Order: sequence, then structure tokens, then C-alpha cells
Amino acid sequence: MAARAVAARLNADPADYAGPTRPCACGHPARYVGRRAKTFTTALGPLTLRRAYYHCAACGTGVCPRDAALGLTATALSPAVTRMVGHVGAVVSFAEGRDLLRVLAGVAVDAKSVERTAEALGGAIAADERSVVTPDPPSAPTLYLGVDGTGVPMRAAAVAGRAGKQPDGTAKTREVKLVTIWSAERRAPDGTPVRDAGSVTYSAGIESAAVPDAPFQLAPFAARVDRELQRRGFAEAPRRVVIGDGAAWIWRIADEGCPGAIQIVDLFHAKHYLAEVATALFGAGTDRTKAWTRERHDDLDAGRLQAICRALRPFVRTHPEARRGWDYVVHHRARLRYPAFRAQGLCVSSGVVEAGCKVAIGTRLKRAGMHWTVAGAEAIIALRCCLLSGRFEDFWERRAQHEVAA
Repeated sequence: MAARAVAARLNADPADYAGPTRPCACGHPARYVGRRAKTFTTALGPLTLRRAYYHCAACGTGVCPRDAALGLTATALSPAVTRMVGHVGAVVSFAEGRDLLRVLAGVAVDAKSVERTAEALGGAIAADERSVVTPDPPSAPTLYLGVDGTGVPMRAAAVAGRAGKQPDGTAKTREVKLVTIWSAERRAPDGTPVRDAGSVTYSAGIESAAVPDAPFQLAPFAARVDRELQRRGFAEAPRRVVIGDGAAWIWRIADEGCPGAIQIVDLFHAKHYLAEVATALFGAGTDRTKAWTRERHDDLDAGRLQAICRALRPFVRTHPEARRGWDYVVHHRARLRYPAFRAQGLCVSSGVVEAGCKVAIGTRLKRAGMHWTVAGAEAIIALRCCLLSGRFEDFWERRAQHEVAA
């Protein structure tokens, strides 16, 4: 009844008639043809509108001014339903989203429409992320930057010809790189920094971090990191910290994008690395492996990096793993000063980043049986990051302003 009442009100309003002609986007006049009926899916139910329709003979396109005014251009879903679809498509599978819309909102949208709408919305959000950078002042005295990557299962065409970790050298996944920024001014009872609620923002994409050939040009992922740094006012924060694992590309981005920031190798990654060295030296699960690992972890916690090197020295000439472990400690020694970092009240683990890979990527895109196209994965990733970062309303405000201006 509500849908019929709204339809009757709009159909009785001739304001969308702009005369016998109206300007077309191509610069030629579009001629009024008549009124065209179309049924839209809305939160109130099906709503049939009879809209003034203009056709341009020069470019062959037609337009209904009312569709633009109501946010209905090139869609059969109302803005409210499109937002609902965006939410469910970002959280659950498209088939589950269809069921949730029917049960919770009484809205009938098939699974394919959920997929198309969610991916189109995510694509628009991804384009908006690349083009709109609105800086905010830093939200806390200390801001943390973390970057990491995680694999997403892809369709065969999306990994054809790519090297991977399968036994035959092929790939089944593509790596999504994630940047997250947060603050941790709160303290647990033991004094450990605790992430501040609502402080985390995410941005991610299937992008390369390789240094481009062109000078003065950022790699695609480095450009994404730079945009997120600007949005969060990272450079203006009194204290800036970058946390990551031992990957060289992470520290290259940190050096280029965050000069002067404190750099910390994630404590748990460093401990895991030393545990793998112990396994390579003494075998998996042996008493000597366990004892050596405990001692090296204690050394790491206490900042005794020279002691770790002394423990590795007898094996450096005969075991490549020991040589790599030595190089790891020496190369990252400034990033492994955990007692000094703790004394400054800093986080020394990248749990927020690890959780971000699971929350922003894994829980939606790595479910059993899922295989993605690159475009589909990037659209849903953009949609999830926008929602999780609390930027969904800002996007819709910009979208509405653009439609009104158009």
C-alpha cells in the first residue's frame, strides 16, 4: 500500500517533464518521446513509475530525468535496497544475502542481482577511494601503520600463467595487500597497549608493491598506502610507528612513505622465524629444538641480539638456515629492540593487521568453495574496507551529490 501511494504521488507530479527537448550529455538536444513505465524494487515493495523519457538521435541514448533525481539511474533497485544489498553482499555469500533480504526486509532480490549490485557498488567505492582523499587530523598522539598480504582463491583464468606455491609451480590464489592504521592509547591492566575502539581503518587491493620503472612514480600499493596516510593525518601525528614482518617490500614502503617513523618487526613473526631456524638445525619437535627456541625467544624479549648471533655462529658455515637467521637478526637489529619499544609504551605485535586480513578479507572471500575474478574480488574488498572503516555514509553523500549535479 505504501509503495502504491508513493508511486501514485510521483506519477501525478509532472515536474520531470522539461519541455519538448532537453540538453543531452553529448551536446545535442534530446527529444521528449513520452512516458515510460518501469517497476523498481524498493524497501516498501515493488513500485511502478511512469517517467518522462527523452531520446537523443545524435548519440542514440535515452534518459529519464526522474531516475537521476531519485537515484535510480541504470538500476531497478532503489537507493535503500542498493544499500541493503551492499551490506549483505559485503558480509555473506550472494545466495545468503538474497535470503537475508527476503527474511529480514521482505525484499525480493535474486542472488545474481545481489552479486551484480554489490560488485557494481564495490567498483564505485574503489574508484571513489582512488580519487577522493580528504585529510583528517591525527586521531591520537601515536598512530600505527601496518601492511600485510593474504592469498584469495581465484578462478582459473585469473591465475593462468602465474607462478605459485602448488606442487607443480602453478598458482591458485592472488595476493591481496592490506594497509591498516590504528591507535592504541588505552592500556590493559598489565600496561600492554590496547587498540582504541573505532580507530582502525582498512584499505586493500590486488596490487603490486614492486618498484615501477618510471621515476618518481609509486607502485600501485604504495600509492594506496600514501592515500591512507593522508586520510588519517599520519604525517602530523607526534609519534608514528610502522609494524610489519620481515618482508623487504614492507620496509621499502615504510622508508619511502613514512620517513622518520619508528619501525618494529612484529614480535611473534620474529619468534616464529627463530623457531623455524631451530627446526632446520635440530629437527622438528626434538627436545633440543624446544630448548634452543625457548632460549632464543627469551633473548629476543630481553633484547639480547648478540646472544642470538652467538648461538647461531657455530652453524653459520654449515647450515644455510643459520646464515639466513644471522642475516635476519643483523639486518633488522634496529627493528628488534623490544625492551626499548615497550619502555616507550609501544605495541610490538601486528595483531591488528593479522586480524584485519581475516576480518576484511578472509571471512568473506576465503570461504569454502569460493573462487573469484580479479574485478569481483577487488569490488567486494573495497566494499568491506569502506564499511569496516566507517566511511560508507561519506561515500553515499558524495554519490548523491554527484547524481544531483549530473
